[in-house]
Parts: sequence; structure tokens; C-alpha cells
Amino acid sequence: MGVEASFWRAVAVFRVASLGYAALLLAGADGYPHPAAGWLVIGVMAGWTAVTGIAYPARRARPLLAADLLVTLACLLASPYVQGPAAGSAGVMPLTATWVAGPVLAWAVHGGRRAGIAAGVVVAAANLWLRGLAGARGLDLSAPANGAVLLLLAGAVVGHVSRLSRRAEERMQRATEMAAAGRERERLARGIHDSVLQVLALVQRRGLEIGGEAAELGRLAGEQEAVLRELVRGGPPPADRPGGAGRADLAALLRGHGSASVTVSTPAGPLLVPAAAARELAAATAAALDNVARHCGPDARAWVLAEEGDGEVTVTVRDDGPGIAPGRLAEAAAEGRLGVAQSIRGRVAALGGRSRFVTVPGQGTEVELTVPVDPL
Repeated sequence: MGVEASFWRAVAVFRVASLGYAALLLAGADGYPHPAAGWLVIGVMAGWTAVTGIAYPARRARPLLAADLLVTLACLLASPYVQGPAAGSAGVMPLTATWVAGPVLAWAVHGGRRAGIAAGVVVAAANLWLRGLAGARGLDLSAPANGAVLLLLAGAVVGHVSRLSRRAEERMQRATEMAAAGRERERLARGIHDSVLQVLALVQRRGLEIGGEAAELGRLAGEQEAVLRELVRGGPPPADRPGGAGRADLAALLRGHGSASVTVSTPAGPLLVPAAAARELAAATAAALDNVARHCGPDARAWVLAEEGDGEVTVTVRDDGPGIAPGRLAEAAAEGRLGVAQSIRGRVAALGGRSRFVTVPGQGTEVELTVPVDPL
């Protein structure tokens, strides 16, 4: 993400600046017992600064963060050897100087304020332990304690700001996607209005004028025109018979498909599921029944069974038709016939569910649609 990358660049700049500050302190120091070891530690710090500057923007795995903390602690704990015991008792800043705050900032950017505080506690504890050795000799520990508080505050503040920035960027991304989807919907709506909706309106008007069976076709065309207009406007159709906040009675929707050739079996009471799931399952069931009427002949019978259990709703549509020839569904999808692929499987997949087709030539077809639902 762009905002997070900016944080990692800021951490890299802080490390480089802190490294330069530590090198200046070592260069200006006199009387250290092991100055060569000090420059070796500075070299390790420089190498690790380069490694983290390259690795963190590309990969922020926990092993890398843990290694960052361990390398920093090792460099910090090398200070007594390089500077000698007199430096600690005199209150001299450790060899690493402010460079030790690097992993605290990295943990905060990666994991938020809790991770930043945890890393700050580890680094501050190590620093206080070093100063505690001198504190036994009567050294005032107020300065190291203030440094520990600053580490904890840095981890908390940076982690909090990083998390807030990440959330703000995600919201901005969603808003951008929604705006793009809205523009695409408007573009499609103009095309549909100039073609499909006008044809449906014409069919409705002419069907009502002719009367008879044509009037029924006109009525159906008018219903589909209203649904299509609602879809292109971007709002979902209203829930049918809501059974609570955002819920609808799936059993009532399915019983609407019952007829002389279609037997619908549902629980005795309402089958309350999220309204969107109820509409999509009812539409997928209607598509399956439409396939029965289209491909199985006028004398075919169908049975619809709805049941609920284990956080799922399953709707089964079974018919006594001739069945589906092996490979026919794949051929139909390849030919651009998307009734099964989109109207049935696509709807169920969009709800996070699964669909299963069981067919035996000459013995009918069974379509099982299972969708997870939240309990009341």
C-alpha cells in the first residue's frame, strides 16, 4: 500500500540518521578500551541498516522482525565491552545511541501499537538492565527511564498512526472502487435503456393490446422491465416478506414456485435467512425449474425441498426428466449458454455456497444448492 510504504521509507531514513549519529559519537569519544570493536559494531549496524532498508518494503514477515530485534539487542549489549564499565557509571549513552529505536518503529508499523509497545518494552528492558549495572554504584537512572518511556511512546504513537493510515487508505480504495462501479453501472444503464428496456416496454404494451396469451407475455415483460430498471439503478430489490432486520422468509419465496407439476416442501415455520441470500436462492431455484420445463417436457414433474442445519440452508430441486448427458453442461457453457453457470452456480458461489448436480440418463436430475447463513 502507498501509505505503508511511506512509513517504511521513514523508518529507513531514521535508521540511517541514527547510524550516522552513533558513528559521530564513537569518533568523538576518547579512552574507550576497545575502539576497534566499536567500529566493528558500527559496521554491523550499517550492514543491518542496509538489509532492513531493502527487505522491509518488500517483505515484513515475523522472522525478519524478530531478527531485527535480536541484532539490535546484540549491538546494544556490546556497549559495555566497547566503552568499558566506567562509561556506564558516568551515564554515557550506549554505543548504539538512538539506533535501537529502529526495531520498535518497524514492529509498530507492521503490527500496530501493541506490537510497537511490546518491542519497546524489550529494548527498554535491555537498556535499563545495562544502566542498572551502573545504578548499583549509585548512578541516577532518571535519564535511562526517560528513554524507556520515549521508546514506549514511540511504539504506541507510530503503531496507532500507522493502523489509522492503513484503514483510511483501505476506505479510500473502497470508495474509489465504488465510484468506478457506479460509473460503469451508469454506462451499462444507458445502453440497456436504449435497447433492452425499450424492447421490454414495447412487448408489454403490444401484449396488452393484443390480449389473450400475448397479454400474459406482456405482463411478464413488464415485471422483468421493473426488476431490470431497479438493478441498473444500483439498488437491490426490496426483500420479500422480511422476517426481521435484513431477513426474509425463504420458505414463502419457494412456495411461490409450487404448481400442479412442482411440489414444494419446506419447514412448517418460517425459514428466515438474510434477504439477499433468500432472493438469490429463490432466483437460482426458479432457474433450475425453468430448465426442467424447457428440457424435460410438459409432463415432467419436479420437487423442491428446503432444509436448514449447521449454519447452512440447502435447497434441492429434483425432476423425473431424461437427465443430462455427460459433458453437456460444459458444452453449454462453452457455447455461451450460461443458464446453469451464471443463473444457478454463479448465484450460489457469490453467496459463498456450493452447488452440486447429480444426474443419471433416463432417471432425472438433482440440483443441490447449499448456502451458509448466519444464525438469528
